[in-house]
Amino acid sequence: MSNAAAYAVSAPDGAFEKVTIERRELGPRDVLIDIAYAGICHSDIHAARDEWGGTKYPCVPGHEITGHVAAVGAAVSRHRVGDRVGVGCMVDSCGVCAPCLADEEQYCVKGAVMTYNTAVDASTQPEGHTMGGYSTQIVVTENFVVSIPDAIGLDIAAPLLCAGVTVFSPLRHWNTGPGKKVAIIGMGGLGHVAVKIASAMGAEVTVLSHSLSKQEDGRRFGADHYFATGDKQTFRELRGRFDLIINTVSADLPIDNYMRLLNLDGTLVVLGMPEKPIDIRPYTLASYRRSLSGSMIGGIAQTQEMLDFCAQYEIGAEIELISADEIDNAYDRVVASDVRYRFVIDAATI
Repeated sequence: MSNAAAYAVSAPDGAFEKVTIERRELGPRDVLIDIAYAGICHSDIHAARDEWGGTKYPCVPGHEITGHVAAVGAAVSRHRVGDRVGVGCMVDSCGVCAPCLADEEQYCVKGAVMTYNTAVDASTQPEGHTMGGYSTQIVVTENFVVSIPDAIGLDIAAPLLCAGVTVFSPLRHWNTGPGKKVAIIGMGGLGHVAVKIASAMGAEVTVLSHSLSKQEDGRRFGADHYFATGDKQTFRELRGRFDLIINTVSADLPIDNYMRLLNLDGTLVVLGMPEKPIDIRPYTLASYRRSLSGSMIGGIAQTQEMLDFCAQYEIGAEIELISADEIDNAYDRVVASDVRYRFVIDAATI
């Protein structure tokens, strides 16, 4: 084992504290990464505060990790010391089930090993569960380490490891491109990246936000249209308009109203995780052969595809860089929607 500095929380209502954690020794196919930046995802907050249940403490969140390779195992072939690399939401999977063989490790039948809060053998992590990127170093098997293109700064690349691939995956799966009309519900941490990527793919992009407060930003990110959902006229004006709607928010929304904005064979994809069940009238689906679907992050190959795409089109997250001692305040600000658009921790401050 080797030691690394980290920031951990020990109870749902606890504050983050600097601690020392142990990382496993380098195996033949492992990569040791010196972490440069770690993004703050809203799911980090849910986990740290045990809002979804099942959090294992002490908890070191963080699954938007960028940095440089510090050392590699003897059998590693994909990465070399000094390479710019990243780690997203997963650090391992079974590798043999149908989803894994199809490069969809996030749907691993046996359950992917998530970057933090997943039970593992104590020989690989003394606490018995994975510890994430709010740390100075991490050890990950090479197959779950992606390359960060030189065209993207490591700081603005960090949120792409979760937010970026989470929106890229459904946009790619539902064939977003020229001639397609795509709506993005919400323009927060996920939504602003979705606007950039959908625009770069060539779609006609509309933002559906509660108000027009971010309209100028939306246009700057590539949105062709911007509507306030707080205005009831919006739902009348846009009825039957879209081929694809991406819902990036976790709030309990009147999804049936949004479904009516889909055209024939249109699909609404749920990315956020609201507390209440979704209520849909069967006729809303049947009348235009509409579909309601969901999507969860993306596989490792697709994560690399997303990063290469973002490098090609010069896409990065809009970030506010913070020091590690500001994590608690950053969490409160995320909950209050007081960030444009993603917090990123400078690991040099850990």
